Amino acid sequence: MKDSLCILCKGKGLCGRPCPILTKFRSIERMSPLGNSIFGASPPSVFVGRFGYPHIRAGPLIPPLITAKDAQIYDDPSSWLDKDIKEIIGLRSNLVRSNLGLNVKDPYILENRLLSKVQELAMASMPVDTEVRFYKPPKKELRFDDVLSPMGPSGRIKTLEITENPSVPRKIDHLVSDTDVLANEAIGELYKDNISTYHIGRLLSVGLLGRSGDRKLVPTRWSITATDDIIGRELISQVRNHSELDEIRVFSDQKFGNRFEIVLLPKIFSFELIEIWLPKSAWASNRTWIGEDREGYDGRTTYSHLAGGYYSARLGVLEYLEKIRRQALVFIIREILPTYWAPLGSWVIRETVRNAMAQKPKRFDALEEAIEDISKRIRTPSLKWRTKAKLLADYKFQKTLADFFNDKT
Repeated sequence: MKDSLCILCKGKGLCGRPCPILTKFRSIERMSPLGNSIFGASPPSVFVGRFGYPHIRAGPLIPPLITAKDAQIYDDPSSWLDKDIKEIIGLRSNLVRSNLGLNVKDPYILENRLLSKVQELAMASMPVDTEVRFYKPPKKELRFDDVLSPMGPSGRIKTLEITENPSVPRKIDHLVSDTDVLANEAIGELYKDNISTYHIGRLLSVGLLGRSGDRKLVPTRWSITATDDIIGRELISQVRNHSELDEIRVFSDQKFGNRFEIVLLPKIFSFELIEIWLPKSAWASNRTWIGEDREGYDGRTTYSHLAGGYYSARLGVLEYLEKIRRQALVFIIREILPTYWAPLGSWVIRETVRNAMAQKPKRFDALEEAIEDISKRIRTPSLKWRTKAKLLADYKFQKTLADFFNDKT
């Protein structure tokens, strides 16, 4: 099997065989025995699967016997940066995924009584006491993905009861009830009202946003990336109206074996991401793999081959640019180290970039000074990745050309 296929596939089964990388993680955590029913506070969290689409499974995620005051952390990536990989796997392996079989193309699907309870949970902003009975004890398993957080045991729902009234933000209640507003517009309004991207993704996945005839279940994996992309495109339209940054800034951070170097250059908005997977990191084998993708001022019309991580990284920087009311050429290197031994999901990218942008930047007068600085922290020699950095090359060429003509005048 080619090394590059594992990087691009990330467990999606493109080779047609069981994934050897995922298989070795399946038995990491010893899981407590589970019976035919569980009671606990859902963080709140819901999951919509994609396998077998349009015949999919959906339901709430519940940590058995966990009370409301302790439940939120089980599905709150924004609070995970100070934990280690094993701690996060431990949390997620104790979150039971309950499944309800559904056909996305069923015209009456949104009238399903059990699904309506799942939707109630998705709307909630605080943990909700929930009881689920299964046809048989949940299957012990542990699944990993490049976009989704690790997933624990799963079982087929027989009955589902919400034993308290969920706390629902007024803005969410309003937009869920408004069946005339487009999903994109609803997502934008929720984001402006400080509803987290994770909560917005939940609402989108269970068919609660958009016009009445357009609402449908969206697999969680897709809704996460769609939320990042929709909010990102809205931020791009705003950032383009701002003045260009007047200096070179470098931001850095490293979490879970993911090293990020972010360079902002004085120019109109464009975005470039380079991913470097070092040998023995989560999806890599024995060789370094380098991939890249980008978009210019006019944006992109195709899905990035770097998958959900591209949109998560872009979102984190766009939030910063909108905050300082500037636009810039954005260049990011994500170097994945061997210490990233288990895939945790695209939240790692989103939250690490956000954390990096919250730090005080280094400032430089010249591009080469910035490159020299980030090269001190990147293990991969710059000669190996500079040839992939098309936007950096264009910036350097245009700067050299401008300096040449300025010297002539």
